[in-house]
Amino acid sequence: MDTTREIREFLATRRARITPEQAGLPAFGNGKRRVPGLRREEVALLAGVSIDYYVRLERGRLAGASEEVLDALCRALQLDDAERSHLHDLAAAQRRRPTLRAPRRAKDAVPASLKRVLESMTGSPAFIRNGRLDILAVNDLGRALYAPLFTAAAPTPVNIARFQFLDPTSRGFFPDWNASVDTTVALLRTEAGRAPGDTELTGLIGELVTRSDEFRTAWAKHNVRLHHTGRKVFRHPAIGEITLDFDAMRLPGEAGLTLTAYSAEPGTPERDALILLASWAATSSDEAHQDASRP
Repeated sequence: MDTTREIREFLATRRARITPEQAGLPAFGNGKRRVPGLRREEVALLAGVSIDYYVRLERGRLAGASEEVLDALCRALQLDDAERSHLHDLAAAQRRRPTLRAPRRAKDAVPASLKRVLESMTGSPAFIRNGRLDILAVNDLGRALYAPLFTAAAPTPVNIARFQFLDPTSRGFFPDWNASVDTTVALLRTEAGRAPGDTELTGLIGELVTRSDEFRTAWAKHNVRLHHTGRKVFRHPAIGEITLDFDAMRLPGEAGLTLTAYSAEPGTPERDALILLASWAATSSDEAHQDASRP
């Protein structure tokens, strides 16, 4: 990833979305502006730096910027927590000048102990992914919930982003497709800031930019996101629509890996749908074993 370009485009897109009124600045003249959002000199004023210094920063030269300057930029541009972390990640990446590393990181291997934890979660669909959205380990109920991905995907491991943007069945599986893919792109953009030297991530992004107009458009927005908890809707091919709560937890002992688990409140239609999914998964597993045992 070209970190200098990433910094330049990220700061420019954040600046373009804020009006002087939103920033608490007086509007002068007839209201017509040559650029959307704030001018560079207005950001410099809000951040308490010189215009020349801010121009240097927006050209992608963050390596020498102090934490105080970065925080001032975050305040001036009204960045949320995810955007703030992303800006600091980009600055750190530029300082350390990361080298490209070999594909297939050792830390992508999921320890046997974590796989046992997944298998013990019999009432909740769950999986472990890396920052590229590769599903590295999954329990039985998680595999049942994400059945279309495991049925359709030829590459190993299964990749959520590749399915969403390159498999036409994803639009049926994710009813709120636009919101779903916006989240996916934001997560990949966030990971690109954390790991600009990840050659597999760069390859995935290059593939999606080349093959998907929707991905290319969403990627150009430079949006990032922290994705810890929420609700997600699926339209499962066997049981119909199911809405589940999710919690995504980064695994501190396994850098770069995230455990995602789905659940439903007891006594609700969502819980009934989850029970139905478990029943379907058990039936499908029995049928598969029977087919395998036939001569």
